[in-house]
Amino acid sequence: MPTIPKRIHIIGSVGSGKTTLARALSTATSIPFHELDNVVWKRRQGGDRRRTDEERNAVLADLVKAESWIIEGVHSTAWVEESFRNADVILFLDTPYYKRMKQITFRFLRQKTGRESAHYTPDFTIFKNMFKWNALFEKETKPYILKLFKERGYPLLILHDNQQPIDWDLRKEKRHV
Repeated sequence: MPTIPKRIHIIGSVGSGKTTLARALSTATSIPFHELDNVVWKRRQGGDRRRTDEERNAVLADLVKAESWIIEGVHSTAWVEESFRNADVILFLDTPYYKRMKQITFRFLRQKTGRESAHYTPDFTIFKNMFKWNALFEKETKPYILKLFKERGYPLLILHDNQQPIDWDLRKEKRHV
């Protein structure tokens, strides 16, 4: 039985379950997890500040130097490619589109009612944007990522649910690409 990799990058659309899976894996393995949103944004008491490209790249470079990590998020593949290159495995949460739509809605309602925290103000604009980002991911980002990862031979496993048991066997004939 294969061991769980020490460097895991989780990708997927908004509402796919990336953070939930990252937290669960982190708890099960004691490997720290990092959200790419927190690499892009410097979280501050008085309001978040977007890091410069240089700051963002330096933070990511420090993360991927560690012996073990779980990074979740996609963003632009150009600046995150370092984590893809250094990952032992990339988990692609390809949750069905309708489930992501449902999750976006339920998350928004939980955030608006204070049952779930957010790094942003959950207003109607962000809610609409999440649907837009979800559609864009499905139409453009997902095909691009799958093509790129296949061309570069990244160790990719595709999951259709964040509760799905993971077969960590990365032998080429067992990969889900």
